[in-house]
Amino acid sequence: MTVISIQSQVAFGHVGNSAAVFPLQLHGIDVIAVPTTLLSNRPGYPTIRGRVLDAELVADLLRGIEERGAVDTCQMILSGYLGSSEIAAVVADFVARAKASHKASHKASHKARNGALRYACDPVLGDRDRGLFVPASIPPLVRDHLCPLADIITPNHFEFEFLCGAEARTIDQLIAQAQALIARGPSTIVVTSAELADTPDGEIDTIAVERSRACRVTTPKLPISPNGTGDLFAALYVAASVGGKDTPDALSDAASAIFAVLERTAARGTEEMRIVESAGQLVHPQRRFEAVNIQSV
Repeated sequence: MTVISIQSQVAFGHVGNSAAVFPLQLHGIDVIAVPTTLLSNRPGYPTIRGRVLDAELVADLLRGIEERGAVDTCQMILSGYLGSSEIAAVVADFVARAKASHKASHKASHKARNGALRYACDPVLGDRDRGLFVPASIPPLVRDHLCPLADIITPNHFEFEFLCGAEARTIDQLIAQAQALIARGPSTIVVTSAELADTPDGEIDTIAVERSRACRVTTPKLPISPNGTGDLFAALYVAASVGGKDTPDALSDAASAIFAVLERTAARGTEEMRIVESAGQLVHPQRRFEAVNIQSV
């Protein structure tokens, strides 16, 4: 199993590929990690070194892995923080090219060696506390070019409302707007960090919507909010999906594993997620939280 993961990379801490690669590898997945940034650490510390990579370099790296046959053997492309609108355009071009190439090579060989190549887009744009935290030119490109190419989208609640162009305060509103996004291309929308009218106090929802069903898993809110949780969730959901689990099982596993990591992080009192020491829970999460069907769509 192979995943191409295109997102930020930091030397210190756990965001982007520095949060995603290890959990994917723990699940037996070969990860081809393509960076969009090379930074000393995430924003939020007193200093930050490094930079967003030039789009030409990212394009060259992607072309290089194509030349090594990575696309032909890959099951999923995952993208996260992109860094610039130019990189967003490069990634959109790569995904479209990779899907077309994968489909053509399988058709020519008369064998579906790895099934259709799927694309999971984690639209890292902002959150409810900070609003949009990427350059203003990136969100429209993600919404209009990357999301229609995606099979899976994993926005947080704030990002989901941006992509839809409307608020989603009730479960009916969220499902209806997710269906509108699905009509544009994706087959699965997973909304994280959702706080709806019927979300119990002190808890938070993760909701998956597909063409014919929707499910939700509710977990307690912890008194921390470390960076990179969305990156880790997307990686865990992709790992479960590539491993053949259906949406409710993938959602339950990812939510349970994320909670275990955050619980350990809270106990340690650290700013960065305790991903490495939570390895056992990442691979074999104790299913403390089960996804439940909320509607036949």
